[in-house]
Amino acid sequence: MAEKRGRPRVDSEAVNLRLPREIIDAIDDRRRVETDVPTRPEMIRRALMEWLELTGDPRG
Repeated sequence: MAEKRGRPRVDSEAVNLRLPREIIDAIDDRRRVETDVPTRPEMIRRALMEWLELTGDPRG
């Protein structure tokens, strides 16, 4: 089944940031290792989720 595109989920918010070219290149290199070759935003989401899981919930 193809990934749905279009309007983001209502419970989300856009976060815009600038990254150095080296980080963008590293993200793109890592994306290509994935079997589904995610978009840059999806790869960043995955990286953030993994980091949050590894560091735990700061609220306790």
